[in-house]
Formats: sequence, structure tokens, C-alpha cells
Amino acid sequence: MEAQGPLLVIVDAANVVGSVPDGWWRDRKGAAERLRDRLAAQGLPGRPSPVEILLVVEGAARGVESVPGVRVDSAPGSGDDRIVELVAQEPRRPRLVVTADRELRSRVTELGAEVTGPRTVLG
Repeated sequence: MEAQGPLLVIVDAANVVGSVPDGWWRDRKGAAERLRDRLAAQGLPGRPSPVEILLVVEGAARGVESVPGVRVDSAPGSGDDRIVELVAQEPRRPRLVVTADRELRSRVTELGAEVTGPRTVLG
């Protein structure tokens, strides 16, 4: 099966933001926006272009807008379930999920996605 399209990088915003104890819990939407802006400015370190970055937000972070370079998906329910849906929708495309959530890692690797941890995008 030949790969179709650039690498799709799906970022679990809640998990990545939650990996740094910087007060994110006081402003979840603002923390997700800062992550989005960092991704828009830096892309995915160590991965050559082209990549498509998709930031999945949930709960209090819903409503974060997309910007050039980063598409934002507001999960209607569980962010993890939405990430699994997005991975399943692109079976012929290379996919990389950024999360430290063990259960989510297991679910998406079963669908053929690669997984990396939050440090990949946080440096």
C-alpha cells in the first residue's frame, strides 16, 4: 500500500499541555493557543516538511481557532476518541500521534500510526 499525502501529525493538546506544570490548568484555552502558536512557528522539530499538523483540543480548550500551519479540531467529546477517529480516517497516510497517554498510544498503534511523546514538540 503506497502512502498518500504528507505526514499527518496529530497532537493531543490536553496531554502535551498537561506534561508541563506551568499553570496551564488556570487557562486551558490559553495554554492550547500557546501550543498551537509554537507548532505554527516551529513545525515538528526533526521532521522534514511537508507535514500537516492537527491539534486536537477538548473540554475547556474547545474554541481554539486554526492558524496557518496548524489545523485545530475541537473534539465533541473525548479528545482521545477523536484522535483515534482521525487516525482511522487516514489509513493510507503516514500518521504520527504526539501523546504520552499509554492507552491512546496503544489504540493508535493498532491502527498503524507512529507515536511520540510531548518532548518532540516541547523541546
